[in-house]
Amino acid sequence: MGFLNKILKKDNGNKKKSNNTLEEDIHLASDWVVKALNSSGYKADYSLESMKEIDRFFDEQSGETGLLSKNRGTILFSLASYIGETAIKLYGGEWITDDSDPQGEINISVKLRNGTVIWPVLRCMKRCEQGYEESIDAYLFALND
Repeated sequence: MGFLNKILKKDNGNKKKSNNTLEEDIHLASDWVVKALNSSGYKADYSLESMKEIDRFFDEQSGETGLLSKNRGTILFSLASYIGETAIKLYGGEWITDDSDPQGEINISVKLRNGTVIWPVLRCMKRCEQGYEESIDAYLFALND
């Protein structure tokens, strides 16, 4: 945990380990990516409509000179945190995390109020690798019953 420490909290080069839980990192990452997206011309407001903006971000920033060409893991985790937070705001639910899991950042999930479980990081990884067929907008829209 705490891998966002270097980006979200400037530590003047000190390599101290963060004591953040995964859930704390999720909230920090979501807040950070909202600011970053909005300052880059993408509308991030925790709405279902904003998932189209996440798809646009993937489409525009996946090339070898795009923002996803550097710090991919951190950016994907941050986008996934935003997607999960949006799902929770729209449909109710909670994060499922395991701070003892060495792959915890990848395996975070959201259990929605209706019992459906989604894995935002895995979906972001698929979206990055496979393109629009793994649409983030469609992923969250399908949850709307």
